Amino acid sequence: MHCELIVPALLPGGEDAAAALEGLRLPALELLLARGRRRSDESISLERWLAQAFDLDEDAEVPAGALTFAASGGQPGDFAWMRADPAHLRLNRDALVFVPAVAFGVQSAEAEALAGHLNRHFGGELTFHPLSGERWCVRIEGTNILGLRTEPPAEVAGLDINRHLPSGEGSMRWHGLLNEIQMALHEHPVNEAREARGEPAVNSVWLWGAGRMPAEASAPFQSVTADDPLALGLARAAGLRHRTLPPDAGAWLERLPEDGRQLLVLDTLRLPLALGDFEGLRTRLAELEGRWFAPLVAALKSGRVGMVTVLAPDGAELRAYESTRVDLRHFWRRPKPLPACLA
Repeated sequence: MHCELIVPALLPGGEDAAAALEGLRLPALELLLARGRRRSDESISLERWLAQAFDLDEDAEVPAGALTFAASGGQPGDFAWMRADPAHLRLNRDALVFVPAVAFGVQSAEAEALAGHLNRHFGGELTFHPLSGERWCVRIEGTNILGLRTEPPAEVAGLDINRHLPSGEGSMRWHGLLNEIQMALHEHPVNEAREARGEPAVNSVWLWGAGRMPAEASAPFQSVTADDPLALGLARAAGLRHRTLPPDAGAWLERLPEDGRQLLVLDTLRLPLALGDFEGLRTRLAELEGRWFAPLVAALKSGRVGMVTVLAPDGAELRAYESTRVDLRHFWRRPKPLPACLA
């Protein structure tokens, strides 16, 4: 069996991240990075990597909205969709800093009330579906999405949104719709209550991932395991076995066959890195070590797993480290702390 792990933000760039990780030791991960056969390519986001892995059109927008709705059990049909994740825009001097809802939390009842208000406001032109408090989709009627280009929220968190708004054909129309959404959310009772409790208001949404459900998709995996709905939606489109993340690698391996290529998406590092939460980054790296890397190294040594590939797609470059049981015996390749691997 070949276990392929893609871990965005595993090898972050920047001196601040390297300094924040000083003193953190991750023996199993360090072993995989030191003993694995390394290859490099151009840096790429998780979303674009998934689109390429599932053989989608390289020139088209990744249809995250339709795929997310499908992953939730919905039927996207032939409609155009986008993700419309709730957000807080924080004024910082002359910049509007984007904070995704996953960083501060939105209750399901709040999401239903806010989305219902937007649906009444737009009268069918945009229909919002709050799949959870922090993950929404919007179905689009009569508004052009061809040629539109957007950015995933994980790539924009902590940045000035004015530099990352939708671009391309018809983008000015979407800028206007975004302003209209923000005005509709302003002074909604849900936000008044949140502000009274000292919580960030849901004063915007983040529009991204425009498109229709792919007619077909294919990938070389037997199964896909992820909490990322884009990965799960693509697996559904390709007819692959798929499920959400179990607690750890032991529970994952119990349900896997003896052979085949299995994809595991571990996307817990991008948000704390983007928001400068380096203590949170250290904590989540330690969790990945204990729950995933250490058990998989043990499975590799025992022969339960034939190969482990760790992909870090979005640092200065994409790096992949492929390790077999034999590779782990190459004692002259000495493990080193993660900060030393960032160069």
